Formats: sequence, structure tokens, C-alpha cells
Amino acid sequence: MRLLHTSDWHLGRTFHGASLLDAQRTVLSEIIEITRERQIDAVLISGDIYDRALPHVDAVKLCNWALRELAATGAKIVMTSGNHDSASRLSFGAELLDAAGLHIYADLDRMIAPVILEAADHRVAIYGIPYLEPRMVMDQLGVEKATHESVVKAAIARIDKDLEERRSSGTEVVSVSMAHLFAAGGVGSDSERELSTGNLDVVPVELFEHFDYTALGHLHGRQKVREHVRYSGSPLAYSFSEAKQIKGVWIINTTVEGLGEIEEVQLSEPKHLVILRGELEALLADPELEYAVDAWCQITLTDKERPADAMNRLRERFPDTVVLNFDPQGVDAKDQPSSYAQRLAKASSTEELVDDFVEHVRERAADEAEKELVRSVILSTREAKVSQ
Repeated sequence: MRLLHTSDWHLGRTFHGASLLDAQRTVLSEIIEITRERQIDAVLISGDIYDRALPHVDAVKLCNWALRELAATGAKIVMTSGNHDSASRLSFGAELLDAAGLHIYADLDRMIAPVILEAADHRVAIYGIPYLEPRMVMDQLGVEKATHESVVKAAIARIDKDLEERRSSGTEVVSVSMAHLFAAGGVGSDSERELSTGNLDVVPVELFEHFDYTALGHLHGRQKVREHVRYSGSPLAYSFSEAKQIKGVWIINTTVEGLGEIEEVQLSEPKHLVILRGELEALLADPELEYAVDAWCQITLTDKERPADAMNRLRERFPDTVVLNFDPQGVDAKDQPSSYAQRLAKASSTEELVDDFVEHVRERAADEAEKELVRSVILSTREAKVSQ
């Protein structure tokens, strides 16, 4: 059998305020085409289908289209809920959709009823573990500690009983699990929502050791935690921390002996993410930066003093600059300004007080014209008080 592992679509997500629906449709079209061309038997979507619990209508329409097109390829679709999804909304009509080949796992009751794929010499059992919020499911799972490790461990114990019964029938069963969590050893990025504070969300990867393959979701970088425990990552980059990631999907082949070849298939990047650093004038003039003109840009300026109207000037060349940072370089320690509080304490006049405030707020000293304007306003105010 041939399985395709994807996750973290985050349909409806924006990138610094800009819609990503067109880009999401592009990469989903590629996944649909891969499913058709490679004759995939089942598509595994490991959570975070949507970016929020109440998705926008356009995101719902895009999801409906993608699932319809995937189903039209003849592949079964197995989908689990993620921490961004509303489990109850995602699972609406789940029992009815089973008949259409769309299997949604968003609650504990369905967890021990795997999707079964029949091959000539073996059977594949796919178990979907929905995202488990510890405090919401600990009583139902009979655990005392509200940790991700404890509830996942209890959920897998239930699956183990069902899997043992199926294997006792004599038929070779290849076991596949799906889950949405932070597995120990995984590498995160800035676009993921933390599941809990500290390290309470980390789940030992050893819990999945006895499955032939585990399709994980939540971390946005495609990666191997173990040879048979992997994250597919998100199909698009959702933060600049993912700028160098190569997005794609895993294709898993199963045999009578268990796990066969695992292939990585890359997806296109509808719009590049570029991180630039340097002085303003150099960035604007450098011909080698032409590749960044049509990209989403995060730019850090290193000028000694923050340039005036920096964002607008950058956007004249790099229209989609969405993040601007300032990290002055080459400033001697003796030339570094003292703290704002110290400068206020040392100010000997109202004019100096205002000048210090302007420099503190915008990280650039007032020029002579601005200083003259400040002096004239202060003088006018004083004259008005005297006339009263």
C-alpha cells in the first residue's frame, strides 16, 4: 500500500495580514496531483486543518474543495484534529463521511476503530489520535496527571489492545498511527502555537516505537524524529523562521514485512521568504538582491542611526517588506547614548528634553529643521503665558 503523509494546512492563515488562500490552493493542488499520479491509497492529514477554531467561510470552501478533489483520486482520506481545530466542528457528520472515504478522528470514541486498507498479502490499520488537551480528556482516559505524555500514553494503551486483537487473527497487520503533538527530539519554529508552558507538552517518542509508522503533525518543519516517526511539516512557510525549510510530503510504502521505502516529495514555494540585513542605501542599490523584489521580506537595517522613512523607501524596491528591524552597527561604546532616564535627569532645558524624547522614540536625532520647530513652539508657548 502507498500512503501520503501531510499536516498543518492551517487553512485561512494570514502572513503579516496578507491572505494566503491562493498560495494554499496552489500547494494543495500539488498534493492532489501527487496523490493522483502516484496512485496513493490513503492520504493522512495529521491535524491543524484550519488555522482557528472558527474558520472563515473562504477557508471552509477551500477545505471542501481539497477534500473533494482528493477523494476523486480514489484515495481514502484519514484526518485528525489539531490544537488549532475545533474538534466538534471538524468531526460533524464523521460517521456519514466514512462511507465517502473521508475518515475524521476528532474524539476518543472513534480512536480505536482504525481505517483498514486491504493489500494482497497484508492489511494496514491506520489509527487516528486526535489532539488531546490534557485537562479535557484526563478523566475520560482515567489518568491522574494533566500532562500530554500521560494522556497520549493512555490513548495508545487503548489502541494497543485493539491492535493486539487484530494481529491475533493471523493476518499480517501493518500498524500506522497519527497524532498531533510535540515529540521529544523535534525541532520547532516560530509559527507554532505552544501547547503548554515549559516542557509539559513534550511527549516521549518511545511511546510510538511499536507502530510501523507514525505520522505526526504540529511542528512545521518536515523532519525525522525516528526512521518510522516523522513530521510532514506544513505545506507552506508560516514564519520567517521557516525561510530555509524545504516543504513537502512523505510517501510511505508498506509491505507484508512492515514498513517499506519512504520517499520525500517536495512542494513548490508560491512566494519566497527572504531575510535581508544591511544598511539602507546598500540594500536599495545592490543588484544581486533582485531575487528579493517579489518575495516576502524581513529586513534588518544596520545603519548607525535609524534612517528616515525607512519602511516606505524599502517598499519602493521590496514591495512586500512586512518586518523591519533595526540593529545599529559600528557605533563606539563611548558614542552610545545613555539610558532615557539618565538623559532626562541631565536635561538642562525644555528644548533638550524634547530632543531627547524624539531621539528615544524613533532612534534618530532630530535634524536642524525639527529642532528649530521645537524651539519655535516652546517660545510661542512661553510668550503666550507671559501675555496672560
